[in-house]
Amino acid sequence: MTSTSRLFSPALLIALLLASPAGAECFADYKAKQESPYRLHYGVMKIDSDPCTMSDSVSATVSGRLQAAGWQLLSVQSVFDESGLESRKQDAGGYFLRF
Repeated sequence: MTSTSRLFSPALLIALLLASPAGAECFADYKAKQESPYRLHYGVMKIDSDPCTMSDSVSATVSGRLQAAGWQLLSVQSVFDESGLESRKQDAGGYFLRF
């Protein structure tokens, strides 16, 4: 067995796949406002982010989607994987995965 083939052993490949699952979903929760009439909402949206961490591109994505619907982003609260969805669902109400 060559040194290269030892680097790609089945055990190593399995460990890599388990460490960062392919296609893991990423979500952001945010606060937004709308003028005339003045309204606020808290929501959750699915985003494409790898790694699933807070960044300027996450804020730009959230802001762009909200602006297209007439909302202004106030802040992105956090970025999380699917394990954080259920705890935020009730608070987001009708804005849960709406945008």
